Amino acid sequence: MANFVIIGASSGIGAALANHLIAEGSQVYGTFNKTSIDSISFSKVHHLNILDENPDFSFIPEVIDGLVYCPGAVSLKPFARIKPEDFVSDFELQLVGAVKAIQACLPKLKNSNQSSIVLFSTVAVQTGFNFHSLVAASKGAVEGLTKALAAEFAPRIRVNCIAPSITDTPLAAGLINTEEKKTANAQRHPLKRIGKPEDLANLASFLLSEKSNWITGQVLHADGGISNLKV
Repeated sequence: MANFVIIGASSGIGAALANHLIAEGSQVYGTFNKTSIDSISFSKVHHLNILDENPDFSFIPEVIDGLVYCPGAVSLKPFARIKPEDFVSDFELQLVGAVKAIQACLPKLKNSNQSSIVLFSTVAVQTGFNFHSLVAASKGAVEGLTKALAAEFAPRIRVNCIAPSITDTPLAAGLINTEEKKTANAQRHPLKRIGKPEDLANLASFLLSEKSNWITGQVLHADGGISNLKV
């Protein structure tokens, strides 16, 4: 039975992925910060604030077959209105938080015969959008980390990254909080809809599984076609 650790499993993509993995019979160790977990049958649930200087990772099992880092933020502002310290704060959550989680779990990931790490970026890194400088800068670092660690950890640990477009999760609630906004965002995508948590959870589950055991160092776009297609 596989053991998976999901950092940020209380809602959105993390919760959808946890449900998917548990339904397949895996052991899932999930963390929450502000939103508690009460509807998912985790093997263990742990409160974790990744921004703490020394987060408590005592809950992780001795063998980890997969680690997924889900915490993130989407703050869209004109560049002139963003303070330098805002970039530092975003970097702490998006990149340094992932580093803390990976470093804490690395010895346990090495105890698995074949383990996988899945990180999250954004379509805005490789496709420029107005007002996305904050998130694009932090997630650009995540993409760089993905490729560097994939090279360093091969062949035992695979590392991949998913770059979604806007997805119907609490993280994007302010951008799609009316039907008009949802429709307008959907129409920007060639597939004419915004993403669902399950869309990303399905891809993350694949990247954690043996079905993807010849894939590492990749940034996979699950974005309704917006990054590559003009229709």
